[in-house]
Amino acid sequence: MGFRNRWCEAVALAAALVLAGGCSRVEQTKKLEIVLVVKALDSEFWQRLKSGAEAAARADPGVKFAVLAPEREINIDQQVAILEDQVLKKVSALAVAPAGVAEVVPVLEKAKAAGIPVVIVDTDVPWPSRVSFVGIDNRLGGRLAGEYVLRAIGGQGKVAVIRGVMGVATQDDRLAGFREVIAQAPGVQYVAAQPANSERALGMSVMENLLTLHRDLRAVFATNDQMALGAMEAIAARNLTGKIVLVGFDATREAVRAVQAGRMSAVMAQYAEAIGRRAIEEAIKAARAQPVEKRVDIGTALVTKENAGEFLR
Repeated sequence: MGFRNRWCEAVALAAALVLAGGCSRVEQTKKLEIVLVVKALDSEFWQRLKSGAEAAARADPGVKFAVLAPEREINIDQQVAILEDQVLKKVSALAVAPAGVAEVVPVLEKAKAAGIPVVIVDTDVPWPSRVSFVGIDNRLGGRLAGEYVLRAIGGQGKVAVIRGVMGVATQDDRLAGFREVIAQAPGVQYVAAQPANSERALGMSVMENLLTLHRDLRAVFATNDQMALGAMEAIAARNLTGKIVLVGFDATREAVRAVQAGRMSAVMAQYAEAIGRRAIEEAIKAARAQPVEKRVDIGTALVTKENAGEFLR
């Protein structure tokens, strides 16, 4: 009987050790859960940013990665709900392109309270607890666009802006930079800044209205390429291609091809893949409590017919 008891105890101990070893291996192989939450996935820019982010995640075998987004950039409440869900799931780190500052910051505070590091992507927010910002200097991009427009129209005539969602920092900064430059030209009349929510169809509609109200319009700056492409269609419909200077922002392949073909005048470049890649690299480092670069400026450049081929390559 004593032998039987000792044998049972030995079997139980061995089973316990096997289970403990298994648990230990599970702990050792548990992957970091990194989630990228962007404003939408309905444009080439966001798809390219997603592609760069996925490449960074694939390069690290210790990472489990997901990209989430609302249906449209204007659906800020939907983005907030997505973020709330990820905080409840206690993911390892978040990379977020905020659709709205006032709405998103409270849920980012919840992430901080839960110990989840947050990298801000593309659209910076005045939230001191972000571990890093990865994007470009949008105000500089707006200034460069303004300088190009002034050269193109010889510092004379009416100009307008088609902008994205009101209150979004990227859009505000691009508009502010553009207006800073335009204000220095006494011969330029700034006639309007109309929102089109970064949507192509709405950009076309707004452009049609601008052309009706201002028949002598000389130039239009659209603060993203979706709106610029919509504006391009409206301009073409009135046989005004080449007569109105049209500048976009993002340098999507479709927009760059339009510049190359002379249907648009210029676009400001954002390097979407690079933004996505660096954002996830910084998020992974933050999740592992490694040093993180506080601000990563990917840079911007003006794309014209002369250098469009370089960007398409």
